[in-house]
Amino acid sequence: MAVTLTEAAARHVNRYLSKRGKGVGVRLGVKTTGCSGLAYKLEYVDEAAPEDLVFEEHGIKVLIDPKSLAYLDGTKLDFVREGLNEGFRFENPNERDKCGCGESFRV
Repeated sequence: MAVTLTEAAARHVNRYLSKRGKGVGVRLGVKTTGCSGLAYKLEYVDEAAPEDLVFEEHGIKVLIDPKSLAYLDGTKLDFVREGLNEGFRFENPNERDKCGCGESFRV
């Protein structure tokens, strides 16, 4: 089981953590919401919780709660710029469907 981070995503997270002046990485999880049922949640983490599963890629830690791992196993987190827009992109092999607005997914 693993979750990976591209170099672009790692650079973005590292840059943000440097600006904040603190943090150990990012927490990736899922929450129940939207038309398709699940949505990604991503937040910067100052301290790991005892139950967190930790994956490290390009020097950045990705922390995941055990309940979310079943939905996120094999996911690659990327950071992309398209025109004036930029943001994280989730490449999740477990996704079976996405809602039309792109806010939620189903496994």
